[in-house]
Amino acid sequence: MVGTTISGLQDHLKLAREHLSTLDDPMIRSKWMNVKKALSEETEVVKQLDAERRALKDTRVGRRPASPPIPTKSSFVFQPLDEYPTSSGAPMDDPDVWRPPSRDTANRRSTRASQLGMRKSPQDGNWARGATKPGTAGRGAKAGGSSRANAGVRASTTAKKGSGSGKSNSGKADSVSSDAEDGKSKRGQYEGPDHDLAAMLERDVLEGTPGVRWDDVAGLSEAKRLLEEAVVLPLWMPEYFQGIRRPWKGVLMFGPPGTGKTLLAKAVATECGTTFFNVSSATLASKWRGESERMVRCLFDLARAYAPSTIFIDEIDSLCNARGASGEHESSRRVKSELLVQVDGVNNTSTNEDGSRKIVMVLAATNFPWDIDEALRRRLEKRIYIPLPNVESRKELIKINLKTVEVATDVNIDEVARRTEGYSGDDLTNVCRDASLNGMRRKIAGKTRDEIKNMAKEDISKDPVAMCDFEEAIAKVQPSVSAADIERHEKWFSEFGSA
Repeated sequence: MVGTTISGLQDHLKLAREHLSTLDDPMIRSKWMNVKKALSEETEVVKQLDAERRALKDTRVGRRPASPPIPTKSSFVFQPLDEYPTSSGAPMDDPDVWRPPSRDTANRRSTRASQLGMRKSPQDGNWARGATKPGTAGRGAKAGGSSRANAGVRASTTAKKGSGSGKSNSGKADSVSSDAEDGKSKRGQYEGPDHDLAAMLERDVLEGTPGVRWDDVAGLSEAKRLLEEAVVLPLWMPEYFQGIRRPWKGVLMFGPPGTGKTLLAKAVATECGTTFFNVSSATLASKWRGESERMVRCLFDLARAYAPSTIFIDEIDSLCNARGASGEHESSRRVKSELLVQVDGVNNTSTNEDGSRKIVMVLAATNFPWDIDEALRRRLEKRIYIPLPNVESRKELIKINLKTVEVATDVNIDEVARRTEGYSGDDLTNVCRDASLNGMRRKIAGKTRDEIKNMAKEDISKDPVAMCDFEEAIAKVQPSVSAADIERHEKWFSEFGSA
């Protein structure tokens, strides 16, 4: 067995010597020299082991003879081959693997690069000297100047997407560069220690342009007036809202689900032009101890840096319910305490360069106002009830929902508004959506998939929404808010409301 191994190693060593004599590339030759050296050392080790085995076999006494010395350390370091030999002696060519560079190819590359460099001259055009096109400079400025901090700048400083002609690119480049400088200056005003958390909040929370106007919100005239007085007017008349007339620390909007609380918050941010921070309980949650409190503090520091700004906390009852409740975790209590501290001091700790107070409005919404902690309820000084839409509000909402579709002359909007008593804004939107789809349902009834695909768009949408469509939709869509829920909200408003 051992003799066969030794003879096999010697045969491989002989083949390696023969293959070395045929190689010309010095890099490949050096690798095969390493292979030859490894085979030689392995052959010597096997021969020494075989000699020791024979000595043990021939010894008839109990004492073991001295073993021949075996080298314990070799200078050889194995290096894997980039090219493995084949039976033909030629290296394998794998189309998915690049060949290692040889001296010839390196020389060719350097020669090629020098030749290309010698071709350029001052008389060549801009394309030969590597200059960028005029339009490319604008796009480069936009890509380089944009940052996460700039993503939350108000609508007036947000660059529009898309590209135009070469003439407009220069103007866009100037506007984008000014946007970048504005974003950097605002970002530089953040003085907190948690810059990584601030960058994450800028990316996940900032909503620069909600794009909702007062006209997009049907009805709720009293809620609009109160929100304008509490949020918008202090920004328009800062010299008036001083001293006892200082702006409210926070506003709480509560009411049944689907009545337009979130839509009102976005309309406030759009109308007053503030930076809009859209926050939820998941945004401020972290598995690391103490990081949720740091995120709350970082959020308010960031809002002061972007002041005037609006922090909108949707479903605030899930973030700051009553303390001391059964099953309350200690980390949740710390987050609530930090939130209360920040809301209480948000308007008193920082001022602008001219000495004016930085305005940061906390706007919250909830469907369960009775679950909110009483300390937070005190800090949210204005508590506005957003009720179900009345008849006039339902008429206005139906007109807003149907402004993009064709309506038949027999549709009586007053009758539809009267028959949808008790419906929330979302329920009424679902009624209008279902009614607008009835014409399509009649068109495709009994048709195959191919026939539906081949139908022209005009054939599907030419039928206007009729009164019968509304009757079918009202019969199918029922109100989602119960009378007991409405009664509970009205009772809480009569007890704790501040409008």
